[in-house]
Amino acid sequence: MRKLLAGAGAVLALAAGSLAAAPPASAADAPYDVLVFSKTAAFRHDSIAAGIQAIRDLGAANNFTVTATEDASAFSTGNLAQYEAVVFLSTTGDVLNSTQQTAFESYIRGGGGYVGVHSAADTEYDWSFYGNLVGAYFASHPAIQQANIKVENRAHPATAHLPQTWTRTDELYNYRTNPRSTARVLATLDESSYSGGSMGADHPITWCKTIDSGRSFYTGLGHSQASYSESALRAQLLGGIRYAAKRAQADCRPESGYTTLYNGSTTGWTQSGPGGFTNADATLTSTGGLGVYWYSAKQYTSYSLKADWRLTGDSNSGVQVGFPNPGSDPNVAQNQGYEVQIDATDSSDRTTGAIYGVKAADTTARDAALNPAGEWNTFEVLVEGQRIRVYLNGSLINDFTNTDANRNLDGYVGIQNHGSGDTVAFRNIRIKDSGTQPSGAGPVKGLAGKCLDVRGGSSADGTQIQLYSCQGNAAQTWTRSGQTLRALGKCLDVNGGGTANGTKVQLWTCNGGGAQNWVAQSDGTLRNPQSGKCLDVSGNNSADGTVVHLWTCISGAANQKWTLP
Repeated sequence: MRKLLAGAGAVLALAAGSLAAAPPASAADAPYDVLVFSKTAAFRHDSIAAGIQAIRDLGAANNFTVTATEDASAFSTGNLAQYEAVVFLSTTGDVLNSTQQTAFESYIRGGGGYVGVHSAADTEYDWSFYGNLVGAYFASHPAIQQANIKVENRAHPATAHLPQTWTRTDELYNYRTNPRSTARVLATLDESSYSGGSMGADHPITWCKTIDSGRSFYTGLGHSQASYSESALRAQLLGGIRYAAKRAQADCRPESGYTTLYNGSTTGWTQSGPGGFTNADATLTSTGGLGVYWYSAKQYTSYSLKADWRLTGDSNSGVQVGFPNPGSDPNVAQNQGYEVQIDATDSSDRTTGAIYGVKAADTTARDAALNPAGEWNTFEVLVEGQRIRVYLNGSLINDFTNTDANRNLDGYVGIQNHGSGDTVAFRNIRIKDSGTQPSGAGPVKGLAGKCLDVRGGSSADGTQIQLYSCQGNAAQTWTRSGQTLRALGKCLDVNGGGTANGTKVQLWTCNGGGAQNWVAQSDGTLRNPQSGKCLDVSGNNSADGTVVHLWTCISGAANQKWTLP
């Protein structure tokens, strides 16, 4: 097989109407070759010729050649090696013998691409490798009718051009199994919009996956001759072919269990700093800046955060994680959390995939996984304790562990609007919360079972620490990191490093100093080694709002006993 070169493909202009406008075409893909196979051993669709011609047209406009055949002898190791992708166009029944099957399996596992169209799922029922490759076998279909298709992934090159709901007429397949556990579902059928669906609320119709080094894309659409004159379906075929041929990148790992933070609704989101984001077509587009648009409804500890994004030209943005409430100052997110950078050109520690200013991405892996400006990409930011791993379109490109005492990865997540000259769009921001806190995270309980609390939930330096009824909120969630106790991204601190009884205990930017070290003792006290004194509830008073301060350690004193997370 000719060497696979990464590149960006021309994008078909889409018809007006309910479809979102296509982005400007980018530079042509490096040339490649596609084999279209349409042999049938059972039902034969009269749309095959129209489908072949549509793919030929796509090839002529997008820099790939097309060889169409129904001769199964084309499936030899030597012949397949010249093609970057093979399209099974409405094939049916058993179309390959065992020798041909072996050659094709080797081709796919070695890095070849497969595109299945419509009744490609009604093919090779007794060949388990093919069943895994196509993703699901055909079961039945009702009469041809109009239906709503819910496009759940609008970052893949085969579906990025589509609206969230795509209404069209086709022969709508039911499948014997649901492919979601092994494939990334791109679109599903809304069974409430037509009659005869048998898969229920989750009825996939288009998906993608990987098989070893190879790639697979399948769409159940394309029954009729008229289908292949539709610009939206043609664009879907082009995107599927480009993905399978490794001319476009996408995250096709199976995905489940994520909670939507943004997919059209901005509920729970807050802007910090100047500029912001417009919200149209379930797409956030940056304007002005420098600011951060953050999900203020909840803080997270360990999680997988995914976001689809697209650059316009050499713009600048980022996904920001692990920061306290920034209020009106977006620099809080930058300085007390971490930014996963989005930038086409800059120094190595400030380009796409870098942990901004801290650690460059693996540029070889990044460049192989990256779609260029004008096309969509997907980040996964996987946060586990103090470790951040960054995946670009499913490939690991950065692995970083925080050791900075001034930062802690518990906190909020957001996206950056960098400035008036920078335009970046985001779609489908979602998160999978692990449901657990890192070791040593939770409430610190003291006198009368009440909690150590940051007064007013403020992250400002100097905020008084107090005793308060436990509420389970961020102001009472403390994380042990070494000898520090952290909340809201800052540290439990002795004011001025003082040693006198009654010295204020406060929240302060983590700085690694002795005033921020606390060591639990066997008698339940929490001692500051620098002063040799203990964390104490003033006056042994359990009323809400009673301040805590530094005091001479008294073994057995109830107002100096603390239970750590």
